Amino acid sequence: MLDLRKIQENKEKITELLARKGYSADFDPILKADEERRKFLGEAEKLKAERNKVSASIPALKKEGKPVDGIFAEMRTLGEKIAELDEKAKAAENKAYELLSVMPNVPDEDLLAGEKENNKVIKVFGKMPEFDFPLKNHVDLCTDLKLIDYARGTKLSGGGFWIYRGQGARLEWALLNFFISEHLKDGYEFILPPHQLGYNCGFGAGQFPKFSDEVYWLDVAEDRTKNRFMLPTAETALVNMYAGEILDESSLPLKFFAYTPCYRKEAGSYRAEERGMIRGHQFNKVEMVQYAHPEKSREAFEELVGKACSLMEKLGLHFRLSKLAAGDCSASMARTYDIEVYIPSMGIYKEVSSVSNANDYQARRNNTRFKNLKTGKTEFVHTLNGSGLATSRVFPAIIEQFQNKDGSVTIPKVLRPFMGGETVLKP
Repeated sequence: MLDLRKIQENKEKITELLARKGYSADFDPILKADEERRKFLGEAEKLKAERNKVSASIPALKKEGKPVDGIFAEMRTLGEKIAELDEKAKAAENKAYELLSVMPNVPDEDLLAGEKENNKVIKVFGKMPEFDFPLKNHVDLCTDLKLIDYARGTKLSGGGFWIYRGQGARLEWALLNFFISEHLKDGYEFILPPHQLGYNCGFGAGQFPKFSDEVYWLDVAEDRTKNRFMLPTAETALVNMYAGEILDESSLPLKFFAYTPCYRKEAGSYRAEERGMIRGHQFNKVEMVQYAHPEKSREAFEELVGKACSLMEKLGLHFRLSKLAAGDCSASMARTYDIEVYIPSMGIYKEVSSVSNANDYQARRNNTRFKNLKTGKTEFVHTLNGSGLATSRVFPAIIEQFQNKDGSVTIPKVLRPFMGGETVLKP
């Protein structure tokens, strides 16, 4: 949710920043609704003051034996007018709120305008793998090694699903355990949230109402605000854990990570670059979230980026870090860096983690605040998130980057303790 006061103070600047996201902002209806709200509240306050003045005179009039029936009638009339003005003020407030709720977050000022074409590669990690034998893609390798059963996954659930089998299931579980162990070492709290969430979670995370058609709904009530949905990412749950609460400043930053499957309505395509498990309806992910003090927000962002990159480096994968242009950041985020792994058979990089800072956008939507000890006032926290990591693209990257001439795949050293000491996946 955007800050209405900032819009009032610097409408032109915010309009220009939102234009970098490709969003054409019209704040006039919002400002008009807020002006009406303040007008109705002002009129109501005058009538309340008048009512209080009249009410204060009643005891003296009674003592003098003067009639007060007319005064009571006048007060009832004033009360009705006040209630009507309060109702109008609330309606104007709701209108401004609804208009603000569909607007995207303001991108940070250092972001370039535009979309993918203006993303900037900041750093490349590791050496691009080279092979002196015919390269196999991960779909063929996973099938030959009996790691993934695509055909039976489709049989059970349709396109965009797969089954991990045998050593494939163990490798997937090893990845998740590796990620979990690393986050625990860094002092993050492990969370296992519900997979079914209420509408308020989607709204608080900034995904609803605009993207409410992109999740799997469990209920059929016409009013979606009364329905539950399957979480598309653990972020949706984690950033709402303290909704409506005021945190102690000393508790910040709060650092969490969660393991969940993620359920996405987005379908896999028939493009070669999205074959296998590159894009599906259900995939596993470990998600990191921080609640940060506004003054420490950038520091928290750099920490999350460093953690995601560290996981990739320890796996020994070749990847790159990219700073997204404003238009390629999601609607609720002010800045995002993508960690993109190299898929040799495709000759391209695919995103395996997005690290993002929402600033106070999500906290305003779900009303998560802290009390500033210096000022004594309550302020909104900043929320940040980052995949640490999603496995559905890390898994194929490992299979392809570490493939051997004999059709086997070398298991990354950091995963071997979770694989019973095995070093190679063999046909």
